[in-house]
Amino acid sequence: MGGPSMPDEDGRHVARSAVTVALAMREDLRRVADIEQVSFSDPWSARTFGSLIEEPRVYFAVARDGADRVIGYIVAWMVADEAEIANLAVAPEARRGGVGRSLLDAALDTARGHGVRTVYLEVRESNAAARALYARRGFVEIGRRRGYYRRPLEDAILLRSEISAAASPETPAVEGVRRR
Repeated sequence: MGGPSMPDEDGRHVARSAVTVALAMREDLRRVADIEQVSFSDPWSARTFGSLIEEPRVYFAVARDGADRVIGYIVAWMVADEAEIANLAVAPEARRGGVGRSLLDAALDTARGHGVRTVYLEVRESNAAARALYARRGFVEIGRRRGYYRRPLEDAILLRSEISAAASPETPAVEGVRRR
């Protein structure tokens, strides 16, 4: 499940498990908010996600399964040559199947296309699965925010990745974004 990514005929990011990644739409917000609620103890609201749809410096994408159901999402801010992965979650029933990897790869490819060279994020210290994914994508620990997360109180590990101008051959262009 969740093998290497491949482009479909429309250039969308597709994992072998029939997961596609495309920009989020208003009709996705309810499901995104549902996934957010079960994934985080201090969740963002549907209204917050809705405010991101039209933001030019925000990459907000969803992953869909073969039945066209939203099973994950990612939000990244991009300013100048830097980006931050602000939020990434996968529905519990779809975890460990490559969905998070597909979302992260799509965001990194989009960031490259916008001239981003450095990407930051923070992750719960206890989130071993996410930390392993980020390490496989070249993120390294650069610091810690003590007591950053609430419910339960936990440190955030700050990560950074220097990304190249060229996309990885495993990371095709995402709908509406051209690679250099």
